[in-house]
Amino acid sequence: MQNMVILGATGSIGASTLSVIERNPETFKAYALVANASVDKMLALCLVHKPVIVHMVDCDAALALRSRLPAALNIEVTSGEDELLALVSAPEVDTVMAAIVGAAGLPSTLAAVKAGKRVLLANKESLVMSGRLFIDEMQGSGAQVLPVDSEHNAIFQCLPKRVQQQIGACQLTDAGISHILLTGSGGPFLTADLASLDTMTPAQACKHPNWSMGRKISVDSATMMNKGLEYIEARWLFNASQEQLKVVVHPQSVIHSMVQYKDGSVVAQLGNPDMRTPIAHCMAYPQRISAGVEPLDFFKVGQLSFMEPDFNRFPCLALAIDACAQGQEATTVVNAANEISVDAFLNGVIKFTDIAKINEYCLTKLAQPSLNSIEDILALDTHTRRIAAEQVQQLKQ
Repeated sequence: MQNMVILGATGSIGASTLSVIERNPETFKAYALVANASVDKMLALCLVHKPVIVHMVDCDAALALRSRLPAALNIEVTSGEDELLALVSAPEVDTVMAAIVGAAGLPSTLAAVKAGKRVLLANKESLVMSGRLFIDEMQGSGAQVLPVDSEHNAIFQCLPKRVQQQIGACQLTDAGISHILLTGSGGPFLTADLASLDTMTPAQACKHPNWSMGRKISVDSATMMNKGLEYIEARWLFNASQEQLKVVVHPQSVIHSMVQYKDGSVVAQLGNPDMRTPIAHCMAYPQRISAGVEPLDFFKVGQLSFMEPDFNRFPCLALAIDACAQGQEATTVVNAANEISVDAFLNGVIKFTDIAKINEYCLTKLAQPSLNSIEDILALDTHTRRIAAEQVQQLKQ
């Protein structure tokens, strides 16, 4: 029995993880559920899954939840940063699903890594912001990090078994690997007229053609910044050089990513666009369990198409790739700027095309001091957010 902590339990990844747990109750237990402030959603989860501990980041939400939970459930409700870090490090915990969106997920994810836990990584920002520091901590503690993002999980599945054991220090060339091919759908605006992007609304940007996701990640898919962040994450997970990483636009989202070998072979992982598949793979690795996902029906798939990314249409993707080449400091800046600009767009403050403008301004204008600790990373993140917020006000509609 694996005791699991689910960071971001009320989000889409959390829901998918709990669905897999429900199908495999003899192997996994939702030991602790963590969320920000969604009291109603968390209460509903508690009634079904009966965790031992619930942690609410928002103190008022913790008080409200505590007052509403039936005493008979005997669920401990905690709050506070120190309590969260202690929770993910607790000896009773075997596995941590790291699915808090954005920079907010970095401290708890890194704490789980430092504690040597089995970490299912769905928070790509942890590697985007702290790359080298994260990998060093993982190697020092002996933590096992398994990639949950569908693309990185696909790449992982396509690697030789011995390379799967080398996360963060993969020797791709020695394994006969020439390229990692990171696929992306291109989102809802793949074929939209470029002149129309100025007028796109949050509702349009969040209407992904294939995946059901949260609002922030849906906008990132529309700008392809999501693919840019995944590019950075892949660089660290698989110890890949810029020459070994390629982005391939694949609108159908059937091939989740591929690995190209020196002998001309390309190994791909295919499946229906359902996050329960990579989640179940990580939870049970190296075994396979039921995820509740229908197998791919090749007779219904139809045509599979591929194209090179258009950087005029997706400037955020180009910015992320450039930041990756510059290093950890630049990727921290571009991630922080993007969180502020996307939030402003979702709230109707700026135009869709202003997202890239703000991200580019921060990447090119901000000084990038050397980052040697999580405190350094969070300080640069905070500074970037302030500058990005100033740019939002200048571009305000």
